[in-house]
Order: sequence, then C-alpha cells, then structure tokens
Amino acid sequence: MQDDHQKPVGNLQRLLDRIEDAANNADPVTTGEVIDAVGRRSFGAMLLIPGLVTLAPIIGDIPGVPTLMGAIVLIIGSQLLVGRKRIWLPGWLLKRAAERDKVCKVIRWLRPVARLLDRISRPRLSRITGGFGQYIIALDCVLIAVAMPPMEFVPFSANGAGAALTLLGLGLIAHDGLLALIGLLVTAGTFAAVGYGLF
Repeated sequence: MQDDHQKPVGNLQRLLDRIEDAANNADPVTTGEVIDAVGRRSFGAMLLIPGLVTLAPIIGDIPGVPTLMGAIVLIIGSQLLVGRKRIWLPGWLLKRAAERDKVCKVIRWLRPVARLLDRISRPRLSRITGGFGQYIIALDCVLIAVAMPPMEFVPFSANGAGAALTLLGLGLIAHDGLLALIGLLVTAGTFAAVGYGLF
C-alpha cells in the first residue's frame, strides 16, 4: 500500500496539508482517500482526524457527526488497545464522503489551531505516550467513543471530546506526554460536563 511508504506525519500542520491535498484531488472527498493520505500506520494521526472534525464549530455539532466520529474512534482505539500495527476500517466507513468545499473550510478554520499546537508540542514525558501509557491513551479513546452518542444531547460537549482526541493524537505523533496528559484531563472534564448535563 502506498501509505505504508509515506513519511511520518510529524506535526498537525503537515497532517492538514495531506488532507487538503487529498481534498484538492477529489470531490466529494471520501474517508478512504483521507486515510490513504495520512497513512494507516499512524494511530496518532488517525485519532487526530475525528478529533479535529468534532472539535470544529458547527461541523462537530451537526446531529449524527459525533456518533459517526465516535464509531471511527472506537474502531481505531480498540486496535491500538490490542497492539495492531496497521489500522483497519470497514468498507462502509471508507466510502463515507464530504464535499470538497466543506473539507477545505474546516481545514482553513483549523490552521491557526494547528500552528499554535505545533509551536507548543515537543518530545517530553515520553513514557506517557509509549508502553503502558499508550494503552491508557487507547482506553481513554475507547471511553470517549462510547460516550459520544450521549454527547449529542449536551451542547458543545462533543467539542470537548474533539479537543481531548486532538491532544491525545498530537501527543502520540510528537511523543509529547504533556499534551497527552492534558488530553486525559480534558476527557475527565468533558465527562463531568456530560454527566451534569444529563443528570
């Protein structure tokens, strides 16, 4: 597969560049085309994609989007949890598509966020993003995925889940344990907000 030979994503801006390149070559843009652009061996990048979609305003709050992103995260997080080296996604999910203009609009909105996160991310506290710490991150992602459907009933809570996934994914990419730890804390805060909103 072509994605197996690609260089690592490296940072969030490079990830957005790859997604934008995929969008410029297709309309509509399928999930499979985005995945091939990012590479199926990069679990961090694969978590970033649903994280960024859910984090983005308007898009992340569209009914059904958090649940769909939750399904993707559940599939990816489960594979990370069991130690798979290459990500598998079902065909029906790979065929899901969005219009090029919408994809590019989300990318433009995310550019400033990407620049900020890339400036502050660097290798540190690497034990949190490797070994046993990686399993904690994977378990956290699975919990987020399971909680995403109820988040549709609590305004803006899905955006919090998106922020957590973005931080966890970038933490894995940059080997930045501090960002991953902040992502875990954001998860806890989001769950607390959902619990308060529902009960």
